[in-house]
Amino acid sequence: MRHFLCNATILCSTLLFASPSLAAALSPEKDELKLGFIKLTDMAPLAIAKEKGFFEDEGLFVTLEPQANWKVLLDRVITGELDGAHMLAGQPIAATIGFGTKAEIVTPFSMDLNGNAITVSNAVWEAMKKNVTAGADGKPVHPIKADALKPVVDQYKSEGKPFNLGMVFPVSTHNYELRYWLAAGGINPGYYSPADVSGQVKGDVLISVTPPPQMPATMESGTILGYSVGEPWNQAAVFKGIGVPVVTDYDIWKNNPEKVFGLTKAFTEKNPQTTLALTKALIRAAEWLDADNNANRAEAVKILSKPEYVGADEKVIANSMTGTFEYEKGDKRPAPDFNVFFRYNATYPYYSDAIWYLTQMRRWGQIPEKKDDAWYAQTAASVYKPDIYLKAAELLIAEGKAKKEDFPFGSDGYKPATSDFIDGVSYDGKQPNAYIDSLKIGLKGGGKIEGAEVVGQ
Repeated sequence: MRHFLCNATILCSTLLFASPSLAAALSPEKDELKLGFIKLTDMAPLAIAKEKGFFEDEGLFVTLEPQANWKVLLDRVITGELDGAHMLAGQPIAATIGFGTKAEIVTPFSMDLNGNAITVSNAVWEAMKKNVTAGADGKPVHPIKADALKPVVDQYKSEGKPFNLGMVFPVSTHNYELRYWLAAGGINPGYYSPADVSGQVKGDVLISVTPPPQMPATMESGTILGYSVGEPWNQAAVFKGIGVPVVTDYDIWKNNPEKVFGLTKAFTEKNPQTTLALTKALIRAAEWLDADNNANRAEAVKILSKPEYVGADEKVIANSMTGTFEYEKGDKRPAPDFNVFFRYNATYPYYSDAIWYLTQMRRWGQIPEKKDDAWYAQTAASVYKPDIYLKAAELLIAEGKAKKEDFPFGSDGYKPATSDFIDGVSYDGKQPNAYIDSLKIGLKGGGKIEGAEVVGQ
């Protein structure tokens, strides 16, 4: 087993954290690691940290291993078969509160902002299109709201036909973004209950799980009529000519948090220096991805296209990764922030981001009963670990590998209130219950699902 030595004449363990200038004194407790990921563009910080040598710089020898689906990935982190992984932001939170698999998972690092879209089949798009305003150039005016989809859903309902949609996992950002978009357009996406975890109670549509790489083929077969997923699987539908992305998550919630890097709490407690080393390497990778106005993205696309990473065609990955996004074939528009990995403090694990996910879990019944505001704050702080992140940042700054002004030192972990949502509703992470109650569709107050009905609100 190889170990990172800070100096032949100095004992690293003696000098650890004695001074910020001795950042190289980090000596990982576990230096050979296996990390998991799903084949999506936003696993990029992991691929870049490996390919550019950032893991090795920290004395880490990392194997990256693609996983079959999000459940398998989470289970393998919990059992220790994986040391950590690219995760849906909702996974550590849901595991901590016991929705689905119960486990203590934490994150010291947020992997990116934005990066998702909602795609519908060609047939659904043709039906929607008549409800979408066209600009002077004849092209649809974006963002397209779900108001344009509602008459189509209503038509299916009147004909007794199910309107099936796909998302990647019940606690995925994709699920919550799809539900948010639908509800903002007056379409009820359905509820979860302790007795019915399908998420389809009282739904105007039927939303179910499909693994990301299978989305285009599943829609092409007619099993689903649309889906919410990360790249490159929306652009793949455009390239194949089988569907049209109608809205990006940037337009649903501008600069929304997306994936996180998840580890068990036990791993971080047993291996604190390894955790810091991982976080340092990932920060450097994220910064590289956004450096010089995305100048490195073309190289990143080549790396991600390798079969051991995303394994999709370079052109498909580049379509969104290099600052554009294509809707209908030939309708390519500027989207410089479609994928954000470092700017806007993208990598800092904000408590307010965790709380937004918790509000959506409550809204749709995954949290079946009302919780007070303090519970949301405490739960967020038990999962998101900005203290680890900032310690890693301090070490990088001391080494001259990062700039102090690029990190939110002094933050209380909460972003300012924002109304940068497609429906203009304001979200303040310090007032989660007030936010939940302000949303037109969804559980609020003491509301809960009993049988097939909403009661208590």
